This record gives sequence, C-alpha cells and structure tokens, in this order.
Amino acid sequence: MIVANRLPVDQVRTPEGEVRWQRSPGGLVTALEPFMRARSGAWLGWSGAAGPAEPAFNHEGLHLVPVPLSAEEVDRYYEGFSNASLWPLYHDVVQPPAFHRSWWDSYVSVNRRFAEAAAQAAGDGATVWVHDYQLQLVPRMLRELRPDLRIGFFLHIPFPPMELFMQVPWRRQIMAGLLGADLIGFQRPMGAQNFLLIARRLFDVRPSRNTVEYEGRRVQASSFPISIDTHSYDAMAASAPVVERARQIRAELGNPEKIILGVDRLDYTKGIGVRLEAFQELLEDGSVRAPQTVLVQVATPSRERIEHYVTMREEIERTVGHINGEFGGIGGPAVHYLHQSMPREELAALYRAADVMAVTPYRDGMNLVAKEYVASRSDLRGALVLSEFAGASAELRQAFLVNPHDIAGVKQALRDALELSPGEQARRMRAMRRTVRRYDLDHWASSFFAALNS
Repeated sequence: MIVANRLPVDQVRTPEGEVRWQRSPGGLVTALEPFMRARSGAWLGWSGAAGPAEPAFNHEGLHLVPVPLSAEEVDRYYEGFSNASLWPLYHDVVQPPAFHRSWWDSYVSVNRRFAEAAAQAAGDGATVWVHDYQLQLVPRMLRELRPDLRIGFFLHIPFPPMELFMQVPWRRQIMAGLLGADLIGFQRPMGAQNFLLIARRLFDVRPSRNTVEYEGRRVQASSFPISIDTHSYDAMAASAPVVERARQIRAELGNPEKIILGVDRLDYTKGIGVRLEAFQELLEDGSVRAPQTVLVQVATPSRERIEHYVTMREEIERTVGHINGEFGGIGGPAVHYLHQSMPREELAALYRAADVMAVTPYRDGMNLVAKEYVASRSDLRGALVLSEFAGASAELRQAFLVNPHDIAGVKQALRDALELSPGEQARRMRAMRRTVRRYDLDHWASSFFAALNS
C-alpha cells in the first residue's frame, strides 16, 4: 500500500455536479504511478478537493482509497504546516518558515487520520510505503495501530542539517514519527546522515553504520535516489507524433537558432529567477540575440493561495515583461512564458525541441525534469545546465553543473552549453542516458524494497 498526501488522480466536479477524476500534478505521482500500475496494491491519499471523501474505488487498474480533508485542514495542515513551515525549512530556508500551534495541531490530526485509514485498509502483514514530508508522523502512529505491518518511509525533498531542523518546536515528535518506520529512505546520503545525527542528539541512540536501535527495533536510514520510467519517456519522445510536434514548436517560435528551456513547478526553490537574470545578462552583453535565441519557461501553477508564491509569480512576470520590452521585437518575444500545466506528450516535444535545458533550483531533493530531458534525447542532441544543489547532479555528472547563487557562473554555463559542438553533445548525452537507463524507476523501487525486506 502506498500512503501519500495526494492520490494519483484529482477529484473534479463538473458544472452539472458530476464527479470525474484527472491525473494529479507533481513529481511524486509522476514517479510512483508507473511503479504501482505494474503491481497489485492500493494507494491511499487526499483527492485534492476539500470536503467528504468518496468511497474507495478502482481507476485505470489502481485501487484508490480517498482520505478527506476539510477546508480548514487544507489551510492549516497542507498550506500551513506542510508548505509554510516544513517546505522552506527543509529547503535551506530559501524563504523563512513560520511556526503556528494551530497548524501543528492540524498536522497531527490529519496524520492520525491517514494512519487510521491505512490501518483499516491494509491486509495482514502488509507492506505500507509512506511518502513525504506531509506525513512524517504516520509511521509511528501506524505501528501503534498495526504492529504486524512492515513500514517504509521515503522523503522526496531534502532532509535538513541539525542546525536547521532543530528550529522546529515539535522536532522530537517528528523524529519519533519517522522512527516508527523500519526503513527511512532519502534522496542523498547526506539526508540520511543528517537524520542519524539528529536521532543521536534527541534520543541518545548510537547509530551503527546506517541503523539505530529504537524502542527495541532496528531502524535503517539510507539513500535511494529516485528516478523515472526511462523506457516510457524514451519511447514517447522518439515517437513520430512527438518528433513532429517538436518540429512544429520550433516553427511556432519562429525557427530560432537556439532554444533554452525551463520546466518547473512555480516555486521559490526552483531558481526560475536565476535563469531569467542570466539570460537577460547574455542579451545585454550581446552574447546572444533575440529572436535568434529564445528562452521558453513553463511554470506549472502551484500553491497559489500562499503569499510567498503569489509574490514570486508577480516578480517573475514583471521580469519576463521587462526582458521582452527591452529585447523582444516584432518577430517575437525573447522569453516565452507559459503559466500552465502540460500533458506529458507536450513536455516530451519541448524536451526534443530544446537545445539547452536549464534546471537551476536553489535546493531540490532530486529534480526529475533533468532526468526526463535526458531520457527524451535519443537523438543525442542538446545540453543540460544543472544546479549542483539538485539531487540529480550526483548522477548526471556530464551536465554543466552550476551554483545558482552565482549568476556569472550560470551565465557562463548557458553560453558554453549553447556553443557545444554536436560531437560533444552526443558524448555527454550518451553518458547521461546510460545513467538514467541503469538507475531507473524500477531500480529505485526494487532497491528500496530489497532493503525493507531485509
């Protein structure tokens, strides 16, 4: 059983009052849905709509168990403690976190509801895989209700160092919640090391390699870098309709000589402003000219009721307007900005069309967009500019690795990527494609379950 904040589908009501389901956004669903479709099991999570939950149902081969959230819980548990307290703290305090007791109380209440629903739905001796920062209390709560279960937990975002994590007023409760699992997975080894150091500090446990003894049980903390369904992306991007759509995209953009692409959820951790500033400086010093070189930025809507996100969107749109006013022309803008969600096929076509993919987060657990871009380039063309603070940088070493706090460095990497010869493009892309093929989604999941079962 998968237990996650969101179901892989969202509940949508038509004007006639009928309920229909559409695919959920987000990296977690992108990663886990193909894994679950290849296996039997259930997925428990919130439908994305406030109010009572629908009964459990089957949808396109998945058994789904909705968990209800009230409008107040969406405000306090989800937008409050999860995304205004934990999210900024776990991402190196790119924005200052806020801590409110009412948010914490709601977080505890919702985590208990998820644990109780999982305890009721899971079969005898089942394996339950809990996911991400919204549900860090569930492992302990679930173990108290169902000691027969084997429980794994995976954190999709970075786990912070001690000096940041210790700011949380309820740090002991969160750590105790996580220690309810048999296996706790992190994106990078440093996340597991941070966790073990904090466990030692708060509970006086003595880590032995990557395990601790806690309440009479052995708990393991290790890294399992998440990946994508590489073969699926490769096949889709190489299909005739997607290849043709990539050609059309270049034509719709005016057949520029070079296309730089950014694809991100609209979030202050993603460094969208970094690449806009670097691109603007390239235009200012004449390194590139528009419309011969254009930047396409896809910003998927996200958490638009939270103040930080509203402010950031306004800043990005002002910057895009300034760049286009200064450097755009009758032939077209320098920056093509799309604030919308896109189907996978359209994204794959954008990946095929782009000469340079820019992925510049200030902090990111992994960043699957970088891997999707590589998986989509069976033509062995294109170049990847990648933040060294994204988890993917540990695997995609042939990318142009950059420090997003260093605008001059990002600018130089974009210039180098734009000027890369076809032969060097092929050499780098071939090596990165070997990595994403070898360490794909099945490798991630199978390695996690092998460790959990041992």
